[in-house]
Amino acid sequence: MILKDILIAFFVLTFLLGFAFSYYLTPRFMDLASRFGLVDRPDGRLKHQEEPVPYLGGLAVFLAFLLTLAITYEFSPEVTGILLAGTVIVILGLLDDFGALSPGLKFLGQVVATAVLIKSGIYIKLTFVPVYLAIPLTFLWMIAIINAFNIIDIMDGLSPGTALIASLTLFAVALLNDRLPVAIMTLALAGSLAGFLPYNFHPARVYLGDTGSMFLGLMLGSLGLEGSYTNGSLLGALAPLVILGIPIFDTALVMWVRWRKGLSPFLGSPDHYSLVLKRAGFSVRKIVLVTYLVGIVLGGLGLLLMRVNFHTALVIIGSVGFFFLVGFFLIPGMDRNRKN
Repeated sequence: MILKDILIAFFVLTFLLGFAFSYYLTPRFMDLASRFGLVDRPDGRLKHQEEPVPYLGGLAVFLAFLLTLAITYEFSPEVTGILLAGTVIVILGLLDDFGALSPGLKFLGQVVATAVLIKSGIYIKLTFVPVYLAIPLTFLWMIAIINAFNIIDIMDGLSPGTALIASLTLFAVALLNDRLPVAIMTLALAGSLAGFLPYNFHPARVYLGDTGSMFLGLMLGSLGLEGSYTNGSLLGALAPLVILGIPIFDTALVMWVRWRKGLSPFLGSPDHYSLVLKRAGFSVRKIVLVTYLVGIVLGGLGLLLMRVNFHTALVIIGSVGFFFLVGFFLIPGMDRNRKN
């Protein structure tokens, strides 16, 4: 009982340290970004804020996360591998925020970061997936999630809040799997996001920038690989897809809509579900809060998916897939009806 109480206190300390570091560092990086002109300016297309908003919030989240881990946990090979890959992504994001990175080099950097993870032993480990398939699937998963959180960072509070919920869900996964290193990392990340969110919630005073959004994707994608999900049935392996369902859905929606329009799916787009709902008359706060609620539901379903039998898991996956398909047809339809 005493050990359990100590562990709970350690978890609380980890979260609070992440929160405190992030809450303190974020205004400092806001001032730094403003001083050097690293701001996001309104463009009338995707960016409708009234005034320029500073970047570099993501750097505050990264440093808060790093400092928290330095105090609370030793850098095992597993932790070091994730941090090294995260550092690669942060440098990549900074170059992108400075406008000094081409799409090709950005993609190459993401591949390098994923290779670092794999070299550290972090990749898809399923008994029914051979290694020669697991490695390319890990590349596909990581690059998709890194870019999904980058893509969803289109509205105040949306990406960090969604990532916070996913972090806490993956913390629960780590507890169920008795994985202390992963539990500490997810809580350090969650605390860092909680300290940043007050500055990013609508109306945002600072943005994550590519530095932060890609870092969140790297962290959540890699931590999602560190869980064991198939205790109930093999379908539990799909739990990370459910837990991270919101950024995956938005990415797939944008790519599908733009493909139907005959446009490149890799360019900036106003076809995000959040922007469609905003044009339909919903407020930013309502859209973001409903997204949080959906994220909590998906997180709960992902945890449930780990524990239930095959038939129940099939019902859960079918239900999530059905509502995602409804969204694929309903949301673009809302936009077309508004224009007509």
